Amino acid sequence: MTQILVVEDDSAIREMVALALEKHGYLVHRAASVAEARALLTRHPVAMVISDIYMPGEDGLALLEGFQLTHPDLPVLLITARGSVETAALAARLGAFDYLAKPFDLRLLMEKVQSALRPPPAPSPPPEEAPVSMIVGSHPRMVEVYTAVARVAPLSVPVLITGETGTGKELVARALHRFGRHPEGPFVAVNCGALPDTLLESELFGHVRGAFTDARRDHRGAIPRAEGGTLFLDEIGDISPAFQVKLLRFLQDGRVRPLGAETETEVHVRVVAATHRNLNEAIRAGQFREDLYFRLAAYEIHLPPLRDRLEDLPLLVDHFRRQLAAELGIPPPSPASPEVLAVLARHRWPGNVRELALLLRRCLIDCRSLADPRAVERLLAEGANPPASSPPPGPPTPSLSSLAEAERQHILAVLAATGGNRSAAARILGIERKTLSRKLRALGIERASGPGGRIAP
Repeated sequence: MTQILVVEDDSAIREMVALALEKHGYLVHRAASVAEARALLTRHPVAMVISDIYMPGEDGLALLEGFQLTHPDLPVLLITARGSVETAALAARLGAFDYLAKPFDLRLLMEKVQSALRPPPAPSPPPEEAPVSMIVGSHPRMVEVYTAVARVAPLSVPVLITGETGTGKELVARALHRFGRHPEGPFVAVNCGALPDTLLESELFGHVRGAFTDARRDHRGAIPRAEGGTLFLDEIGDISPAFQVKLLRFLQDGRVRPLGAETETEVHVRVVAATHRNLNEAIRAGQFREDLYFRLAAYEIHLPPLRDRLEDLPLLVDHFRRQLAAELGIPPPSPASPEVLAVLARHRWPGNVRELALLLRRCLIDCRSLADPRAVERLLAEGANPPASSPPPGPPTPSLSSLAEAERQHILAVLAATGGNRSAAARILGIERKTLSRKLRALGIERASGPGGRIAP
């Protein structure tokens, strides 16, 4: 029989509690004081103690405090006629199983006794925690991406990542590096579509001092900097056919020669490339070398657009809700309301996940909330997110302009790419610096400026 000790100086209450317990099949030991209770505990294997708090001499709290050392797992139910929040808090702090104020219902007492003596449930395995990841989604097409990353990451083969702008291609590249053979090595990313050939060659291969007019010191290129790690070539589909030959040579022999250098250096890097373009169409159009494609695409991973996995919207919104709040230094707002999620699900997301992140950032800045569907609709209608559209199906129709205007626009574009540096711009244009200065004056753009607010000398 399960044995219970009842400690109560009031004999009437002590007998009432003891008889109720015996009626339910328990073997009850009775004590009128803390000293008597301690003596009984040395002789009987008690499974539970029910004790008054305030009694002559030592009180029930002293008994409970002693149990913390001698019987730490013994459940103790405390009862008192002077109930207060302070008494309840002190009882809980000393490890009491529960607390009852007199007068109490015997049915409630029995419920608490049965709860205290109920066998503890078998320990369940700890819940599986999702690893921290920047790639979010559980759509089957995203699961295919995860499987592909896990399959190819440990292998020393080039990988080509395809997908529309804003789908997260660099995140996949970083995952390939993280789970590859050399995650401790550097990860070096280069946006190939943002640089003209001359600057791209210097950025990738490097240059030595004196290689060209403004080369005042040696520059270590991205390929050597990626030694022992991963080189990520973003927007690889935008490089010119002329530069494709130079890149192909590096991929074939693994050697680089900085601009102006006389010797080559062997480099060991894992190459991951990405593009939003359809390279097979570019090959058929003569815009991309087929042999370069085969060098880059030993394994290909395609990322689906957001509109094809709208089921992932709640996960993505919750992810960005926490991430963006941390970036902005504000408390995370409440989860997005169902009405907001419905508005987001109706949008086509031409800019994909990047567009979603920009929209949510604007929402948190303006509203500190993701609960108002009208605010989200307004931001979408205003074009709060710069549309990063998917590639057009065919080449755009060129705008028609005079030769002088075309030359003017081209010079401005080169100056913008060089940060307003005249010497670098003249080198890219294939003309002397003095010739460029004359053209600037003749075309009325002498005071055109780069990012620094001036044209560099």
